[in-house]
Parts: sequence; C-alpha cells; structure tokens
Amino acid sequence: MPQTLGRVWRIVSRLLLSLLTDTAYFWALAALVIFGDALLTQLIIRFVPYTEIDWETYIYQLELYLKGERDYALISGPTGPIVYPAGHIYVHRLLYGLTNFGNNLHTAQQIYGFIYMVHLALTCAIYRKAGGVPNWVLLLLPLSKRLHSIFVLRLFNDCWMVVAVDTAILAYQYGANVLGTLLLGCALSVKMSALLYLPGLLVVLFKRQGLLLTLLHVVGIGLVQAVVGHEFLLHAPGSYLKSSYEFSRVFLYKWTVNWRFVGEDVFLSSSWAGCLLLGHLTVLTAFGFCKWCRRDGGVWVVLSEGFSHPNRAPQVRPVTADFVATVLMTSNLVGILFARSLHYQFYSWYALQLPLLAWRSTYPVVIKLVLLAVIEYAWNVFPSTSVSSGMLCIANAALLAGTWFGYPEGKLSQIPTKSE
Repeated sequence: MPQTLGRVWRIVSRLLLSLLTDTAYFWALAALVIFGDALLTQLIIRFVPYTEIDWETYIYQLELYLKGERDYALISGPTGPIVYPAGHIYVHRLLYGLTNFGNNLHTAQQIYGFIYMVHLALTCAIYRKAGGVPNWVLLLLPLSKRLHSIFVLRLFNDCWMVVAVDTAILAYQYGANVLGTLLLGCALSVKMSALLYLPGLLVVLFKRQGLLLTLLHVVGIGLVQAVVGHEFLLHAPGSYLKSSYEFSRVFLYKWTVNWRFVGEDVFLSSSWAGCLLLGHLTVLTAFGFCKWCRRDGGVWVVLSEGFSHPNRAPQVRPVTADFVATVLMTSNLVGILFARSLHYQFYSWYALQLPLLAWRSTYPVVIKLVLLAVIEYAWNVFPSTSVSSGMLCIANAALLAGTWFGYPEGKLSQIPTKSE
C-alpha cells in the first residue's frame, strides 16, 4: 500500500510539475485556469452585490439615441453627458435588447462574465504566442479582485474595448495586420483609450510593412471611426468629435487612482498636464529611438530603409509575435503611467498584461511578484490615498524600467515556429 501511494504521488507530482513548467502543457493549465475562474466569476455574481455606477446612464443615453437624437451635445444621463465614440452606443444597443431594455441586470452580469472569460482566454493565447513566460504565471491571472468587479459588478464599457484590443494584438501576432487594424479601430470606436497602443503599433507596422502601408493602416483606423460614427458626423460633427475624442478633458480629482499625492491644485493645473504629456512623449521617443529597433542596428537604419523604399518593408529582423505583444503592451503602459487621471475601471486596460510585462524584465521573481501585488493593492484602495497613489506610480514606473533594461523587444529566444 505505501509503495502504491508513493507511485501515485510521484505520478501526480510529475504531472503538476509539467503543468507548471513544461510549455507542452501550457493549454492544459490554461484550460484549468479558465474553468476555475469561470466558477469563481459565477460565485461573485451570485453572492457579491451589484453596484450601480454607469449602467443606468449608458441605458438612458441609448434610449435618447433610440428616440432619434443624433446630436451628442444633447445626449446625457444621470452621471453626465456621453463621452464615448459611437461604438459605445452600438454595443449597448445590442445589450439593450438582450437585457429586457437594460432592466435584467442578472443577464447583463452573465454577458459581462462571458466577456471576462473571453478576455482571459485571449490573454492566454497572447501569452502562448509571445512565449517567454512560465506556465505557472497563468495562475496569477484570475487573482485580481478589482478586475472581476469591473466586469461583473460594475458593467463598465471599458470591458468591450479591452477585448477588442486583445483580439487585435493576437491578430497582429499572427501577421493578420488588416484584421488587427480593423479590430483596433473597433476598440477605439468604443473608447478613446485604445489610442495608447498607436505609437507601438506604428513601430510594428513600419518594420513589418513599410511606410506606405503603415500610413494606410492609420487611415484605416480613421475610416473605421468615420463609418461607426457616420450617423452623428452627418448630423452634428462638431459636438460628436468634441465629446467622443476630447483630449483636453479634465477628470475629477476625487476619483483618481494615480497622482493624488501631487495635490488637487497641481493635479488640475494645465502646467501639470503639460508636464505629463511631455513625459509621455519623451519616454515613447526614448523607447522608439533606443530600444525598439536595437536589434536592427538602430532606429536610423530602420528609418533610412523605410523612407528610401516606402513601398516595401525595411530589410530588418522579422517582427515576431513576442515583439508585437511586448511593444504594444509597453506602449500602453507608458500611456497609463503618464495619464493625469486613472479611474478604477481603467485598471482593465492593462491588468492582465502586467505579468507578461513583468517577465520582460530581469528582476528576480520575488520582485516581479511584489510589483504585481503592489499594483493590485493600489487599485483596491478606495478611495485612493497619497500613499496608495504613490505606490501605484512607483510600481508602474518600476515595471516600465524593468522592461527598458530587460527585454524591450521581447526575449531573444522567442522566434515563432510553424507549430505555433
């Protein structure tokens, strides 16, 4: 009997070790993680009370649209005017029909629970395609209390944007650039924050397809916005563009999760906004000029190739799936770090990207885990404090610095194979 138990234990332990460390078992562990998180999500929906924040406003604004209103300046709700592009309207038009005119919150929560599981599954697929992350890191993905809340207890529209972005990243990883651009355009049509990926995307497309095709992709993203918003652009273009793509919007200090420690007067000042914009552009430029083209001989080699022959891709190293994920997620992280205000739902923009970025650093595993824990902690402090806000900024900056000094172009060993 003891010998039998010993053999069983050895078999089980080898299986567990394989699940946690052997890439051949990646999807087996991912399936277990997804299934386990699906059960957890159902328990949250069943036992944790729903909190109304913006859902009623979304539905009220939609009903104004359904009554024929096409002037964005006249579409408002209990928590304020509409401030999202028209994709937001069409998403909630679908939900309106599926949730008994927005009244069946349980059905809405189930839909958002499903969207959350899609987000998790797509994230696993992105990790697998990129490589360079141990299997066991997947166990970290379901651990965010705040992320579950954003999806199934708050029903924020950010959820739809992040799923569209996930799908776009995966498409770019597989070289389906046109599909990726269409999906990113759809993400942008739901929420303007998808623009944070654009700097990294320009690098990916320029290296992969050259100058002219890159410009066409940018035009394509713009065309998606025009098509999605055509009803409002034809009726009142000024109010639509001002409300949907307003770059000068100032969020309330009391709701911010980051930069609270600078004080309200500084936070709301135009000079502070200018400093953050300068920091954002400076760090992006630094990555572009010093890091994202390093293996190709430097940015000037890439630019010279691209501008000399604008109708073809520069003769540089192949753009790998690892490069795509790392550069796009880094571009997003830079934007989040320098955003003047982050509301709690904005955590969904990068929550499941954080482990991959942590593993693009050379920090010891314990430091990686500490940074992830600090970020999760800061997003769960409500209301935020100067201390929690400072911890978030430091941890985000440390993660970005880790990528800078680690593997800003992805890990050298990650070259896609036919089997992937």
